[in-house]
Amino acid sequence: MAMNRVQFQPGLSMAQFLDRYGSEDQCETALIASRWPQGFVCPECGSGENSSFRREGRLYWQCSACRHQCSVISGTVFEATKLPLTRWFLAMHLLTQSKNNVAALELMRHLGVCYKTAWLIKHKLMEVMRVREDARVLDGRVEIDDAYLGGELPGGKTGRGSENKVPFLAAVQTTPDGQPQFACFAPQPFTTEAVAAWAAKSLATSATVVSDGLWCFGGVKIIGAQHERTVTGGGAASTKLPQFKAINTLLGNLKNALAGTYHAFDFTKYAHRYLAEAQYRFNRRFNLTSILARLLRAASVTSPRPARFIRAAEVCR
Repeated sequence: MAMNRVQFQPGLSMAQFLDRYGSEDQCETALIASRWPQGFVCPECGSGENSSFRREGRLYWQCSACRHQCSVISGTVFEATKLPLTRWFLAMHLLTQSKNNVAALELMRHLGVCYKTAWLIKHKLMEVMRVREDARVLDGRVEIDDAYLGGELPGGKTGRGSENKVPFLAAVQTTPDGQPQFACFAPQPFTTEAVAAWAAKSLATSATVVSDGLWCFGGVKIIGAQHERTVTGGGAASTKLPQFKAINTLLGNLKNALAGTYHAFDFTKYAHRYLAEAQYRFNRRFNLTSILARLLRAASVTSPRPARFIRAAEVCR
């Protein structure tokens, strides 16, 4: 079997990471360059004229036009953090270079922080990934399927009616011969209206959707996309059909990664972020050396996400 070049690419090694981002000064310089590649611009008035100073070790700018003061982390997802940037950069490196996932407990041990802090860092970075992927639009040949996170509660319903299952739509854009390119995961119910709303947001009108015939997937036709139905009838044999190879492989890898990393998490409340993390990494898997820099850019332009926002529930059903 030929080597999978994507799977075996070297990525950004820990030694390379430490060479680039091993000190607070290096991290600060990288964040400044990522946030203002053309030089500081006042977030209030847009002026580039400024003076700078340091307060408690943190670099600040003062706009010469409106006198607004801004630090390198204010207005970003890092705002109000008391941790050094080196911890955040290490967290970003671990989350982007892992083949599967990194649990908050493991992140706690790597960063040397308490569990609550590690959990919040992870969820803030996953929220950055979610925001970045929110505008993802699939086109061309798109395989689509229904899937679930979670399982039945003791004494509860089984199957699709289980109280502890969160439904989500999984879609993967492929080449004409079925090679996966980009993915999209969306926690939502399986109704024609919900699928149509997802299609209007995440599917190009020129797309051709390939599905297993679930009735609600006909909702993609509302936006003008084509729909090719293959009624599989369920069972193990249906997962081996060649026209669904990409989506079945993607879902198998996703579920194995989640089950192998997390003992439990609140599916109903946080499914959108865990799915967004998987989607973000999958869609940037072709170049692992640049994925940290891309996440840094996303974090630098994402508005602050305080703990109360992070812990708020997402409506997934």
